Amino acid sequence: MSVTREAPKGILGFPVAPFDGNGRLDEKALATNIEFLLKEGLTSIFIACGSGEFQSINKSEYQTMVEVAQSVVNGKVPVYTGVGGNLSTAKELVSLSEDLGADGYLILPPYLIEGEQEGLYQYFKAIVESSNLNAILYQRDNAVLQLDTLKRLLDYPQIVGLKDGLGNMELNIELTQTIGDRLDWINGMPFAEITMPAYYPLGFTTYSSAISNYLPHISRIYFQALKDGDQQLLRNLYNDVLLPINDIRKSRNGYAVSLIKAGMEIVGLPVGNVVRPPVISVEKEHYKQLEQIIQTTLEKYPVSVSETLSS
Repeated sequence: MSVTREAPKGILGFPVAPFDGNGRLDEKALATNIEFLLKEGLTSIFIACGSGEFQSINKSEYQTMVEVAQSVVNGKVPVYTGVGGNLSTAKELVSLSEDLGADGYLILPPYLIEGEQEGLYQYFKAIVESSNLNAILYQRDNAVLQLDTLKRLLDYPQIVGLKDGLGNMELNIELTQTIGDRLDWINGMPFAEITMPAYYPLGFTTYSSAISNYLPHISRIYFQALKDGDQQLLRNLYNDVLLPINDIRKSRNGYAVSLIKAGMEIVGLPVGNVVRPPVISVEKEHYKQLEQIIQTTLEKYPVSVSETLSS
């Protein structure tokens, strides 16, 4: 367990939940996914979260995923888990994560109910005070904290970060400029590279990257260009890679998850293109489009090319 009260920095790794042809969790493929992320320099592993189909895995599968992550990571980087659902289940998963040696957890939105601020406060409070593990709040969907509510929660030192998947920039400015460096700010939008130029000046110097599961060198080149202010390289990456992939992602609900698996399969990672309902697999036409984008990307931006590329 980590005693450092800060969230992981840089580009965060979010593995998928690989399923075999019979729909069972594929532990070997999961280990390969995590090994790939570590080899590519991702700064942390967030296991059994949104890209890991948290909503579709049972407790036994959840435990297996965390155990595989811990075994592969072996202390090299922090391991965070996803927790959520009803309050009892969320607390149970926090306890399990702690028992399995996780460094912290990401609190996913509660099921269905759009609670009042006091209800959200009580929900997050009950989870956070159940453990000494680091906690990251996830701002999205039906779990949107306003400034006064977030400030109340900051009485708990366990809360080390806020991940924003909402995209309300007025609220983000209010939160970041009032609270400052008490929290680490994480861009958790569905395709974070698309919005990172708006987030970065506000203090969101960390983000979760879906395409790091299959084009991690593009994430690294992109993030370095953003930090260096290399506008030409950023424009090239947007037009050549990021915007075309994002167009596919937006075409179907659930592609934020299944498109990752499709990309991984295209580059040769043994994940397969199997997802669990209500998520749907990538349709053949979109799969071919993604395949072409990846092929063109690897030709124009080979993995061996220096990450200081500027044209």
